[in-house]
Amino acid sequence: MTDSDNRPGTDGGDAFVSAFNAVGADYIFCSSGSEWAPVWESLARRHRDGEPAPEYLDLTHETVAVGMATGYGLVERRPQGVLLHAAPGLLQGSMAVHGALLAGVPMVVTSSESTTYGDGPGQDPGGQWYRNLSIVGGPHQVAQPFTKWANEAASIHTLPTMITRAAELAWRAPAGPAYLNVPLEILLEEWDGREAKPIVPPGSMHSSPEEVDPVAQMIREAKNPVVVTETAGREAGGFEALVAFAEAWEIPVVEPDSAVCGNFPRTHPLHAGSDIGPWMDEADLILLVNCRAPFYPPSRRPSKAKIVVIDQVPQRPHIVYQVLFADVYLEGNVANTLRQLAKRAKDLDESSVAARRAAQEERHAAEQSAIAAAEAKAAQSEGVDPVLVAATLRKLLAGSGVVVDETITHSRVVKRHLQTTDPDSYFYVQGGLGQGVAVALGVKLAARERPVVLTIGDGAFTYNPVIPSYDAAKAYDLPVLIVVFNNRVYKSMNLNHRRFYPEGAAAETGEWLGTDLHRLPRLAAFAEPFGMHTETVDATDALAPALERALKAVSEGTTAVVDVLVTR
Repeated sequence: MTDSDNRPGTDGGDAFVSAFNAVGADYIFCSSGSEWAPVWESLARRHRDGEPAPEYLDLTHETVAVGMATGYGLVERRPQGVLLHAAPGLLQGSMAVHGALLAGVPMVVTSSESTTYGDGPGQDPGGQWYRNLSIVGGPHQVAQPFTKWANEAASIHTLPTMITRAAELAWRAPAGPAYLNVPLEILLEEWDGREAKPIVPPGSMHSSPEEVDPVAQMIREAKNPVVVTETAGREAGGFEALVAFAEAWEIPVVEPDSAVCGNFPRTHPLHAGSDIGPWMDEADLILLVNCRAPFYPPSRRPSKAKIVVIDQVPQRPHIVYQVLFADVYLEGNVANTLRQLAKRAKDLDESSVAARRAAQEERHAAEQSAIAAAEAKAAQSEGVDPVLVAATLRKLLAGSGVVVDETITHSRVVKRHLQTTDPDSYFYVQGGLGQGVAVALGVKLAARERPVVLTIGDGAFTYNPVIPSYDAAKAYDLPVLIVVFNNRVYKSMNLNHRRFYPEGAAAETGEWLGTDLHRLPRLAAFAEPFGMHTETVDATDALAPALERALKAVSEGTTAVVDVLVTR
């Protein structure tokens, strides 16, 4: 073995940093690994010499690195860089990478391997790759099922442009994480300085007038149309375009429980709640706007409605099974398609419009009355009802905050009673539980001027890498409010047990396995060593003051954790 004569700052590490700088990454989110010394050296040199580079975040868990990139991407919608360690780090972060895929967040995830195992020329990569870290086929094969694209940068000469390609693929519809395996030997190899070209935003695909006009006519002729959307608000301008479209045609909008973000103001008179059920037999036209999987079970077909799918990539390739029952597809950019359709809202049958307007006003009034009644009842509860927690947060935030939700049992309560009204004000964490704190921190990184609230169940909280997340919050000055809906049980799991075996042995003996969380210590206490604001609430009259104090602490720069012992 002979050491190379690489000059510091002119190897693959500098090629790597240069490429991420060229693609416009604001941040590199790193969960440290021994392969990244060349990148760290490049960053140190650039910092010393005043040269440009993405801001580097040193994070202590893979889920935190990927989750923060996800939260940041939900708001900014541009690809960022994520550095993990070899195949083990990739596997540790894989749940969060898959969550980014489901959420449609662009990012370039990288990790490494060795290609010489110490038997090649140049610097010794270290015995750990030979003994412990390598994986058959390379980590890019591992990443394929949960990324949009996975490949290897097999040469220093192609490394910068491979990063460019990965970023471009990640950004294009359907947006999502791309993975690049960058072998350590490539990072250590001498670089000739050829840089990657900066990438530009994706161009907009448009549905032609010949495609849009017939759909406008279908809407014009419909007596009882409805919009169903899960992710329209994820697209740039999609939230505003959907509002303009719905108002132009006077069409109600349903956000099913599977909605992953705020798509339409929940206080708007045309918001028709979250239940598509009543429309399955009543609607004569269903417009699926960025709606991945509207019907459950998938065979549950509407009885008479024609179905128009408005979605740039309706057949999402990462979904295993999908049934849309489409009669017509409009596959251009969603926001642009909705704007085109809004302009065509002319020559409407006023009697039909008046009838559906009156019906929707009645539905909306009934829903608002039901919400008010539920909140009044919750206020009188002996313990803290989860409805009261969501309603109190709504009043205290007064429309100014961003809510990241990682509840299961209480997710419908959160959506219904927080009543978010603005774009990028609500996000539901996708994929497996355990990412919520990191995603909230990433949202805060992108929206520092807005209060960010994480609503999370006690079960989900225990899945999170809490200590690394709190470390990131403190190290990078990202104060968020974490509100734990703590019912001391994995309730969704318990409900399934009861549903599948209503008269089984567990029902007879009371032995409900896999669900009890009473043994956990006081959850807020984990934040105390970090100097964060902590509260535990078990009484109705203590809730609002505790949340007020917590929000005040957040506004003053301190993360706050409020553990609310809810009644159900």
